[in-house]
Amino acid sequence: MEYRDKLVLAPMVRVGTLPFRLLAAEYGADIMYGEEIIDHKFLKCERVTNESLGTTDFLERGTDNVVFRTCPQERDRVVFQMGTSDAVRALKAAQLVCNDVAAIDINMGCPKSFSLSGGMGAALLSKPELIHDILTTLRRNLDTTVTCKIRLLNARHDTVELARRIEKTGVPALAVHGRKVKDRPRDPAKWDEIADVVSALSIPVIANGDVFQYEDFKRIKDVTGAASVMVARGAMWNASIFCPKGKTPWEDVKREYVRKSILWDNDLKSTKQTIKEIIMHYSCLELPEGKGVNKCDTAADLAKLYGEEEYYNFVLSNRN
Repeated sequence: MEYRDKLVLAPMVRVGTLPFRLLAAEYGADIMYGEEIIDHKFLKCERVTNESLGTTDFLERGTDNVVFRTCPQERDRVVFQMGTSDAVRALKAAQLVCNDVAAIDINMGCPKSFSLSGGMGAALLSKPELIHDILTTLRRNLDTTVTCKIRLLNARHDTVELARRIEKTGVPALAVHGRKVKDRPRDPAKWDEIADVVSALSIPVIANGDVFQYEDFKRIKDVTGAASVMVARGAMWNASIFCPKGKTPWEDVKREYVRKSILWDNDLKSTKQTIKEIIMHYSCLELPEGKGVNKCDTAADLAKLYGEEEYYNFVLSNRN
């Protein structure tokens, strides 16, 4: 994996599934992170080759529930992001998927209570010894690239010091979200504090925060000096943000996402959640479209809502 001059799709729960990752790639994303998956949950999965779809599926053992799905088309640029608080457990989980992805990334920035209470995500920021243990354990035992994503600490010098300690583990890149744990999405990302990290490290830094237009990729790089840029909400609302020619109308992007979700048999809850996030940004869920999405119980319902019944039937008839 090369981490310089890359446009990166950030990890997003329920959104970063296979169809959305491939959609982002079509529009120009160089690297796509999957949604965070907790190691405990992943260790309960079994790897299955899905001949019908041409995918590799990790199913919750004894069920048909897909926890992670990938395919050869994204093999050299998909990142499996993991939530963990234990080096040995993280290694066991990573070993299940390392040969199917381009890199393994450890989530060290999620501020949600679920992650914090489990000692994962941003809870790791105050445990540099554990961070070192997790990263060095994975790097020693895997041939796959290993990285991590952090948030800013309360004090600038603490963020820089942690970043330096992470660099010493030998990771080839570090992603930095320009917000602190207490910050909310409405709070401006602190690009200047990402710049502090960039100036202190020799490895590529991936800057994340407040990228909503294609022009913002250059702006954040100019301000921070970061090697690459990661985008979350800006991509979720319109995946064509990665296209240098300008954004495609959001209605068209949404429809293409629906088609890809049908093609790759995406989890309906994840598909509906992503569509609702798009609608909420541009419109309102109380209008007929939003209400229609909420009422969809099957992929066939969704196809009918968006006038894709013919495509849906074509896909089903051509599956092995």
